[in-house]
Amino acid sequence: MAYNLLIINVTMTTKNQDIPVYSIGTAARILGVSVQTLRLYESEGLIITTKSDGNQRIYSESDIERLRCIRKAINEDKISIGGMKQLHGMIPCWDIIKCSSEERSVCPAFSNHIGGCWTYAHEHSACSKRDCRLCEVYQRSSDCGYIKEQIKNITLVQHEQLLKQPLVNNQDTVGVVL
Repeated sequence: MAYNLLIINVTMTTKNQDIPVYSIGTAARILGVSVQTLRLYESEGLIITTKSDGNQRIYSESDIERLRCIRKAINEDKISIGGMKQLHGMIPCWDIIKCSSEERSVCPAFSNHIGGCWTYAHEHSACSKRDCRLCEVYQRSSDCGYIKEQIKNITLVQHEQLLKQPLVNNQDTVGVVL
């Protein structure tokens, strides 16, 4: 009988990974960090927490996975919080969301890279009415492998653009022979 309940619970949690169920204390124990560390990650824009009716932070299984990715990047890959923010800022949200060129021109996430798009106010864009926690960009950014793939893609695009540029033969350039 207990075995059947376990299967039901596992099935329910895998289908409902975005439902907040863990208090901040429980999340901290699961991750082996302090409550202050989780609050720091929130204040730095690395995670968006859900708040209960009593204004207490509660975390979903997806939040726990996102925090594991952050912890791995900080502890194993030696990426600072500032580095994590810049990595999140490099995710091409405008391409994922398919923003128009007009929206891009007024979007702070398009012109800056100091944090994930969810850390900016989106007053005049497609994101102004979106819930960032439910946004594909925010959800994908919790997957460390996805972030790496996005950066690889950006690098490849830049490399291809450089290869397409004609070489400039500047006769005014002075060469030094040693």
